[in-house]
Amino acid sequence: MLATYYSFEKIFYLILAVIGVPGNLLAIVILPRGKCGLSKNVTRYLLAMATSDLLVIFTEVILYQINYHYFPLCFLDITPVCSVIAVLRGATTDCSVWFTVTFSFDRFVAICCQKLKTKYCTHKTTAVVIGTTCILFFMKNVTFNFAYEPGEIFDNVAWFCYPKSSYFNDPGWVVFDWFDTVLTPLLPFTLILLLNALTVRYILVASRVRKGLRSLSKGGNRNDPEMESRRWSVILLFTISGSFILLWLMYVVDFLYYTITGIDPSDYSDTLYILREFGHMLRNVNCCTNTFIYGVTQTKFREQFKSMVKYPVTIIVKLFKQ
Repeated sequence: MLATYYSFEKIFYLILAVIGVPGNLLAIVILPRGKCGLSKNVTRYLLAMATSDLLVIFTEVILYQINYHYFPLCFLDITPVCSVIAVLRGATTDCSVWFTVTFSFDRFVAICCQKLKTKYCTHKTTAVVIGTTCILFFMKNVTFNFAYEPGEIFDNVAWFCYPKSSYFNDPGWVVFDWFDTVLTPLLPFTLILLLNALTVRYILVASRVRKGLRSLSKGGNRNDPEMESRRWSVILLFTISGSFILLWLMYVVDFLYYTITGIDPSDYSDTLYILREFGHMLRNVNCCTNTFIYGVTQTKFREQFKSMVKYPVTIIVKLFKQ
């Protein structure tokens, strides 16, 4: 069973890299043009999410998973190198998750808190939130650089990164490990569910009120431009948040399972081990979905993609005609 799973995992991560890298690069190229019909705040958050997702694909999928499956015992397994990769894997994953939270909060404020909207939903605040998130999570994950020790030493060269025994016994490390897990993904998971629930509640109440007021106006246009202007932004918010929740769900369930039961994951049966690893795989898929979500929900994003594809073809046709 495990041999079949490892073969599947080996192919899976290669396909994930092939799809994830160009997909996120596509979003990074198209979004800054500002021709997708989105506000500058939304565009900045989506661009930050695409960049962090690309970095997760690079550090987690390429440097870690693909290296493990296809290039065992290469220079990336030297202890100083793999410890830096571990720090980058944690920092990029944290940023990817929390950019989804900050985007959800920004849309919550824009839709539900009209007084706070003018102060919070600004270009300066967006830049500060994104920059602060990156700095804080990079500083937090640097701590993991001190949690590893060499697994083997060959010809005076330290290889591999094994957690120190004190990481599992020292009270400071135990507390930090809990803090790290609560910070990503338990707290973001809870916040996104809460923010989306509050946003849906506000939209339903506001929609009823506006329909009631408009029905009192005689001969008024039944189309509500205010609600129509919010429609695509809300659809984008819910699809991104919903995708995050679904793809991280198995990872969260696994954490709650071994925490509540007290079972060490290293003692899992083959079936539980495969389910645990499948949760990690779905978590990494989350870094490839947003570009496809933009393509499905945003007409102007699709138009920009088509124009990018047509441009080189048009140039080639013109060259042949000349």
